[in-house]
Amino acid sequence: MSRLALALMLSLSLPAVASAETLRLYTSQPNEDAQKTVDAFRAENPNITVEWVRDGTTQLMTRMAAEMDAGVAQPDVLLIADTVTLEGMAQEGKLASYVSPEAESYDPALYSADGYYYSTKLITTGIVYNTGASDVPTSWGDLEKPEHKGLIASPSPLYSGAALIHLAALTNNPALGWEHYEALAANETVAQGGNGGVFTAVAAGEKPYGVLVDYMALRAKAEGSPVDFVFPSEGLTYVTEPVAIMEGAANKEAAQKFVDFVLSEEGQQLVVDMGYIPARNGMESPEGFPARDSLKLMAFDAAKALADTEANKARFSEIFGVQ
Repeated sequence: MSRLALALMLSLSLPAVASAETLRLYTSQPNEDAQKTVDAFRAENPNITVEWVRDGTTQLMTRMAAEMDAGVAQPDVLLIADTVTLEGMAQEGKLASYVSPEAESYDPALYSADGYYYSTKLITTGIVYNTGASDVPTSWGDLEKPEHKGLIASPSPLYSGAALIHLAALTNNPALGWEHYEALAANETVAQGGNGGVFTAVAAGEKPYGVLVDYMALRAKAEGSPVDFVFPSEGLTYVTEPVAIMEGAANKEAAQKFVDFVLSEEGQQLVVDMGYIPARNGMESPEGFPARDSLKLMAFDAAKALADTEANKARFSEIFGVQ
């Protein structure tokens, strides 16, 4: 048998080696979380290499705009802070529609009806308080009481995306509305900066009460910080770190696999292990967090919040006298 014939026979008998794919991911996850997400995805998909960039959502949007202008390759998939940003991209035709088979395990309110984006976790906003405080608020309305005057810290919706979503949800809630923000301003609530500054003020006892995202308070409590957290009776606002595929993705098949993975039971267990409430129904919450199905989530319309963004910022600025 000739060498050529032998080589041909061997090549036909050997199993085919799958060609490697490359997935480009832009994410606003903390670096450690992003690395865990990528490592877990690659363990399930070893033939897909992931190139990822981590930055804040606003910075990533600026970067992508510059890349589009320069004709530079775009990311295939986004995993960023909030649905409002992705709703804007969907309306501009920048996101691809994909109907994930995992969607049936999610509440319809947590993903785009057209398949443009899917929530991957629930980061709720509630009330943090210093355990040395004289009383414990149980509702958003309690923050309006005279006895809490000058004692409340809150992130600013002019700075924090979560705070802007919080404002959009509360002002569209019939029981609260803009009257709630007017009452907070009259009660000398300090609304500035982001969630980190609020936590620091409450943990240090500078302000007994604060409006804060859940995980900051509950993780700190578990580590011995003198804080605790209230899930207000009227309901919770939330951001969801949604995932989406870019319309111009070079590797949509790999992007679809990534979406399916982060929405799967395994992907959602990873969310739990990181210390966040999972978005998927039927999952256990992290230790120290309330059960997933016990949460009362406020109604939220991402499209309306997007349309109202500038008007909401302007009205907040007027009420609180800030720019």
